[in-house]
Amino acid sequence: MAGGAMAVADWGDSQPLGPIQIVTESLTLSAPLQAGVVQEPLYRHETTRSADTAESLLQRVGIVDSEAAQFLRNSSLARQHLLGKAGRALQVMGTPHHQLQRLSVRWLPDAEGRVGQRWVMERSPQGYFVERLETLPLQVSTRVGSGVIQSSLFAATDEANLPDAVAVQMAEVFGANIDFHRDLRKGDRFSVLYEVLELDGEALRTGRVLSTEFVNQGKRHQAFWFQEPGTREGGYFTADGVSLRRAYLASPLAFSRVTSGFKMRFHPILQTWRAHLGVDYAAPTGTPVRVVGNGVVKFAGTQGGFGQVVMVQHGQNHTTVYAHLSRILVRQGQTLTQGQTLGHVGATGWATGPHLHFEFRVNGEHRDPLLMARQSEAITLSAAARPAFMESARLAQQQLAALAAVPSLRFE
Repeated sequence: MAGGAMAVADWGDSQPLGPIQIVTESLTLSAPLQAGVVQEPLYRHETTRSADTAESLLQRVGIVDSEAAQFLRNSSLARQHLLGKAGRALQVMGTPHHQLQRLSVRWLPDAEGRVGQRWVMERSPQGYFVERLETLPLQVSTRVGSGVIQSSLFAATDEANLPDAVAVQMAEVFGANIDFHRDLRKGDRFSVLYEVLELDGEALRTGRVLSTEFVNQGKRHQAFWFQEPGTREGGYFTADGVSLRRAYLASPLAFSRVTSGFKMRFHPILQTWRAHLGVDYAAPTGTPVRVVGNGVVKFAGTQGGFGQVVMVQHGQNHTTVYAHLSRILVRQGQTLTQGQTLGHVGATGWATGPHLHFEFRVNGEHRDPLLMARQSEAITLSAAARPAFMESARLAQQQLAALAAVPSLRFE
């Protein structure tokens, strides 16, 4: 197989969430269909477009039905939830004579929630159209995927038919141990088990990564999601029950398609590598820059070759530097939390192109940011929760091992 060798499959059973709420509304437009006519339904699946009108949408799905078009134009719910709304999943059932029998559209009212909405219009037995708006629980299923890095993480996940959200979550999970902008190598590989949230059998969004393994430069990293009973939040842990969350992130730039091709930069003015003083990340102007750990802004402004720069104090001895910014979003003395955006990538100061110069200093001496992230303090599970976690991690390890054993297979 060209590129990375991959596998994708459904794994596990669906489970319902929450109650169903229904709002109904109706409108009579036509006389009953002629009795005795046998209707063999035809089905169409489409995605809505922002330019959709009643006529253009029906035409695209093969429906020629003036009464259906009139109903769509007159329905306030159709105008609110269907017409002109791009990217929503559409199902249509029609007759062999291209009359509409049933149309439904589904969407997520909340990008983080676990309920979906569905608007349905259908022809009643009496021949007129009725409509209803439903709030439905999403079904949660689990899927798996695996891949081998040939060029980038996104290229590998694309080949494996994995959503972008899975790649981003993996990069975040291992963010204190792997700098996905600098440290990926050809031949690195991954396996992942993740949630998919569905309505009517169709995936509406990607859920949480449940367990994942990443082998980077020969070193195996594993992460398992776990939430202790009685707590409000969960987190990712190693197989030994040590939290993967650290005091510092390895990179000040969130991993995305835009930022996935970073490389070390040769300094064009000083004609020397600057790796011993910091890390230079090439990125488009305007790319958000995040603080790698909790701290207080020590300096925010313009300073010589750094151009627009932010310096953040972490505790008594640690300082991070974010230079060449196009825009600064914080002020001196402001308290920041890990991951908060402090500015945007630019090309100010001694910079010939847009990039971020990032430094980590300990008592004024420059240190490798990735090394500092790995050495920062982590937490472990409570003794009471450890038995449940160890059993959960054991089962997840078996799934990941089975997946890694067949990386050349791809399941649809």
